[in-house]
Amino acid sequence: MKTFLIPAVFAAALSTVVPAEAAECGSVSIAEMKWASAGIAASFDKIILEKGYGCSVTIVDGDTLPTFASMNEKGIPDIASEYWINSVRSLLDQAVNTGRLVQGAEILADGAVEGWWIPKFVADAHPDIRSVEDALKHPELFPAEDDPSKGAVYNCPADWSCQISTTNLFKALAADKKGFELIETGSPEQLDASIARAFENKVGWLGYYWAPTAILGKYDMTRLSFGVGHNKNEWDRCTAVAGCVRPELNSYPVSRAFTLMTRPFASRAAPVTTYLKTRKWDNATINQVLAWQDENRESNEDAAIYFLRNYESLWTKWVPVDVAEKVKASL
Repeated sequence: MKTFLIPAVFAAALSTVVPAEAAECGSVSIAEMKWASAGIAASFDKIILEKGYGCSVTIVDGDTLPTFASMNEKGIPDIASEYWINSVRSLLDQAVNTGRLVQGAEILADGAVEGWWIPKFVADAHPDIRSVEDALKHPELFPAEDDPSKGAVYNCPADWSCQISTTNLFKALAADKKGFELIETGSPEQLDASIARAFENKVGWLGYYWAPTAILGKYDMTRLSFGVGHNKNEWDRCTAVAGCVRPELNSYPVSRAFTLMTRPFASRAAPVTTYLKTRKWDNATINQVLAWQDENRESNEDAAIYFLRNYESLWTKWVPVDVAEKVKASL
């Protein structure tokens, strides 16, 4: 009987064999944008890639224009989990068409939305109020805190671009002639506090807000229609321009947020690319996760783990069964 000896080096190599999907994935960098939903998305993807696909993931700081430029020109980072594309739409199309970048799932399935909102308890009690102009017929339902004889429209925080557009829409609607005043909130905290007080006191509230956000996870709000579609030409001409003299009625644009990948990464890590082209959630879901994070003052990673533990029926649809089992076992 012959005995075959395995060389020591070869034996060592056998002992360190890794799954093919891990070898393909390798080291991965994910950009974490500065807003909360994007931070949770980056941490969520990190857990899925590391625990489910065997990747080695590093999260790096990200911001809209610098991250796009770096991915497009330098091929780093590998992934931007939640990238709002409106500001780079034409450049992104070029990058995708020339093969430098790959567009994954529209992670915010509803889009990122802005508008004027009222509490759902007001909308339920007054089914005739479905548009902004409907609401402006009832200043008594949305009393200003300092002068309840007038209705209040709460503006976007100071120095944000939405402060300009909300001011112009207030003017276009001639809301001051309908018994309303525009309330400058000064900061996101002051805007949030005005909503919290309205719900605590069960009084009406009307004003600007956006999604996805923690506030809309905490408080059930209804977004009102402006009765017209978004007119980009008018938006650029006047709605978004400070001091515009004669603004016209318009609607806020819907900002679209996708997952972006560099071509080299997408090409070498096909299973992960398939996941990133599938994974998405709606605003109601991510609002609830953001609300939990805010109430408990938890990190993005903790919020991602909360998502994994509480929305298993959703996220397990995005990955193969064996990957889902690995991730669940790690929690």
